[in-house]
Amino acid sequence: MFPASRGDPVSKAGRTCRTETHGIRRQPVKLTNLLALAAVGTLVAGAAAAQGRDQIRIVGSSTVFPFSTAVAEQFGKTTDNPTPVVESTGSGGGLKLFCAGVGVEHPDITNASRRMKPSEFDLCQENGVTEITESVVGFDGIVIANAKGGPSFSLTREQIVTALAEQGPKPSTWDEVDPSLPAIAIEVLGPPPSSGTRDAFEELVMHEGCEGAGIACEGISIREDGAFVEAGENDNLIVSKLEANPNALGVFGFSFLDQNADALQGAPVDGVEPTFDNIASGDYPVSRSLYFYIKNAHVGVVPGIEEYAAEFISDAASGEDGYLVDKGLIPLPEDEFSANADAVANLKPLEKSELE
Repeated sequence: MFPASRGDPVSKAGRTCRTETHGIRRQPVKLTNLLALAAVGTLVAGAAAAQGRDQIRIVGSSTVFPFSTAVAEQFGKTTDNPTPVVESTGSGGGLKLFCAGVGVEHPDITNASRRMKPSEFDLCQENGVTEITESVVGFDGIVIANAKGGPSFSLTREQIVTALAEQGPKPSTWDEVDPSLPAIAIEVLGPPPSSGTRDAFEELVMHEGCEGAGIACEGISIREDGAFVEAGENDNLIVSKLEANPNALGVFGFSFLDQNADALQGAPVDGVEPTFDNIASGDYPVSRSLYFYIKNAHVGVVPGIEEYAAEFISDAASGEDGYLVDKGLIPLPEDEFSANADAVANLKPLEKSELE
């Protein structure tokens, strides 16, 4: 069962309680006995609460969401466990929920399209989430795409920074960034700050391209005057908005481009096309690792967590010919795949030093 609440009453041992009713004196009862009974009640209540949820709860990244959902559906079909509930909350939002505490009211697993931050690790520790196992799912690219039928783009990271930096010239149209680009208004739909895709985009594009764009890198941020539109954590919503406005560009994970290849076209970045092979080889410059995190204290309490994790990291799911590859996941190299599988199988606790 989960650890008892920190809010249990504490009193001095040996103190007695004496109660009188209608002139009849009751025998003194030691408070230690009352506390013992209360403790038993707490344990029984805790066990009942633990047994109250037999369905795995997963939160986190919208990019990892379709992969996690596919694994959850396969897990539900091939085991006696109910299909896990998977929520798309964004990487930051998922980690906040995950680190809020231990108990059935808190999620068991969180997905992330970036690695956990040291500050998030500290939050987990402060709230009693002391043992966490990290799993690398595979790789993904962050693409910039628009609807087929719209203008074709080929962008450099420096051009993207010039177009979107709050500290930059704030051009109104793409041809103001570079005459070779289309003479249309700059409108980029992308994720909010709570998203791991947003974090990775800022790191891999804004911070990598700022110097070449002649813009101060310290404190660089994305402009907030309407050129960049925060479209929420639902990447499918961005896709539908691009189809409605072919001149707009969207920022999201490669898997969504791959799954909507009939409707969308990805822009080369620094001359490299956003393709499966280019991301797998490391040639595409805007790529990152995908993760999920297991709350070890929930293993053995909420049934099926280890089995779900084993399904996710299996050859059948995330291996070179796995069903997640068909959904756009870029698999890990063989040595990294094996090391990750060992860490998950042994529920290896994550150390803060690994994040710094």
